[in-house]
Amino acid sequence: MKKYLPGLWWWGIMAFLLALSLVSQFTPTPFQSIPYSQFQKVLAEGKIARVTVAGDVIRGEYKEKQPDGATGFTTRTVPADLAAELSKQGVEYNGEPATTAFGAALGWILPPLLFVGIWMLASRNMGGGGGLMGGGLFSVGRSRAKLVAETDVTVTFDDVAGVDEAKMELHEIVDFLQRPEAYSRLGAHIPRGVLLVGPPGTGKTLLARAVAGEAGVPFFSTNGAEFVEMFVGVGAARVRDLFEQARKMAPAIIFIDELDALGRARGASPMGGQDEKEQTLNQLLAEMDGFDKSVAVVILAATNRPEILDPALLRAGRFDRQVLVDRPEKKGRMQILAVHLKKLKLAPDVNLEEIAALTPGFTGADLANLANEAAVRATRRNADAIAMEDFTESIDRIVAGLEKRSRVLIPKERRLVAYHEMGHALVALALPGTDPVQKISIIPRGIGALGYTMQRPAEDRYLMGAAELEARMAVLLGGRAAEMILDADVSTGAADDIAKATDIARGMVMRFGMDAALGPVALDTDQGQFLNDPGAFWRPRRFSESTAREVDDAVRALLKHALERALAVLRANRTQLDEGAEALLAHETLAGDEIPRPRPEGSLLPAA
Repeated sequence: MKKYLPGLWWWGIMAFLLALSLVSQFTPTPFQSIPYSQFQKVLAEGKIARVTVAGDVIRGEYKEKQPDGATGFTTRTVPADLAAELSKQGVEYNGEPATTAFGAALGWILPPLLFVGIWMLASRNMGGGGGLMGGGLFSVGRSRAKLVAETDVTVTFDDVAGVDEAKMELHEIVDFLQRPEAYSRLGAHIPRGVLLVGPPGTGKTLLARAVAGEAGVPFFSTNGAEFVEMFVGVGAARVRDLFEQARKMAPAIIFIDELDALGRARGASPMGGQDEKEQTLNQLLAEMDGFDKSVAVVILAATNRPEILDPALLRAGRFDRQVLVDRPEKKGRMQILAVHLKKLKLAPDVNLEEIAALTPGFTGADLANLANEAAVRATRRNADAIAMEDFTESIDRIVAGLEKRSRVLIPKERRLVAYHEMGHALVALALPGTDPVQKISIIPRGIGALGYTMQRPAEDRYLMGAAELEARMAVLLGGRAAEMILDADVSTGAADDIAKATDIARGMVMRFGMDAALGPVALDTDQGQFLNDPGAFWRPRRFSESTAREVDDAVRALLKHALERALAVLRANRTQLDEGAEALLAHETLAGDEIPRPRPEGSLLPAA
């Protein structure tokens, strides 16, 4: 904003001078200007009520309104002896202020200067030299990439944790930039482009900056959305300008964040083509192809939607390498926490390994937010250091949402919520292959959660068997089963549970081939790697109506079986269900040994 202030000051001064000139010329005066001889005449006739003398200027008011409607007058005096001679000869006379040479020159010079200044300022803005919009008409095709000098990038690989494999892959890029001659000795050339792929918040942008910091080269940072404007051809011009700047400053790094905004597959949209985006993408492809292999310029790009990128971007010779920056495992989370917590004042009971175990699926951004939330909570309670309690409560807040103690439930609803959450917990504790239950609460949280049952996996998992998926569905339907045991009139509280259980069942049938009747057939193969493609709604279904009916029957059978398992567990543990619900109503939150232990599902089966 500071760079715009000089332009704003110039515009303000010019506008003030122009307004002042117009006001002085067009603003009507409240007094009628009359000759001095006429003033003497009406004075002699006794028509003047009062006057005010200021130097050689006389202002006054008539006793009565004149025929022309004037009520006052103004005139300038003439020397008394000259006035007498002129009156004697019957000559009309009047006074005028003396005009200095400076005033005359100013009157001639100021208007041209005013217009010349406005013209120069407008020309400067059109050329992109600053002004109100920070750019002009002639600079619309210039790249908006931010150039960071090699000495200004302070991020290194030491500042990036939890993605060791990605760092090892990028170390080679740094080596290429630092010692290009070592690789050219054997005929190798520097990779054209490196695509960082991973979910949001995993540190893709931070990794790109670390590469620039390690290599010590200029770093051009931009966003895929910054290339496309409403004017056709602007995006392509900006791509050309960006690559031209990078070539001049080689060795250098170009980083394009959110590449999917620029590189979406051409012709993939059902709503018709977008010529401007396609022209911009074509220009990017041409620039990457036209790179001189001896020019040490590396293109880094990041996206969390690789499935929608144009195939031409991903072929060999363009983005030669794809580096996965995934959610960190437990060891990686401990490393990331160590980076974020080293500047915080921690209590002795804080255990990084325990925090890492409680945060499966958290990204680097989530862990940074967790550290900040814990520090804020400790500050709120005026503590001297951040305790383990602050971290556990912050995890609850991030996962389940903010507590809503002001949301008061009527006794009947509160009792139903207690049975619902206890149903989840008991089914999870009774079935094999489920995640351990950490906490149960009936304190409303977030937007619509009236309670929650928190489960944390004992270890990071990458594969799940059919039995585990079926157990997970039973746990999800445990809340509905508890409501059915308590009262035949079930509530809407299980809506989210049923939706999640249905997704699991449909995935087992349509994606994983786990239904015996349908067999190992993948009926839904268009799922995105990280995010579902929003364009999937218009893709045609690739199976028949009879197959769709079989899919529905198989999904319904899986859900029905899961509900029956949950009902069987809770009916066999009715005492624990009632006692646990009463404990929840009394204490609102149960954790650890406070949660009743049900009989395992295996002990409920009849003896052979």
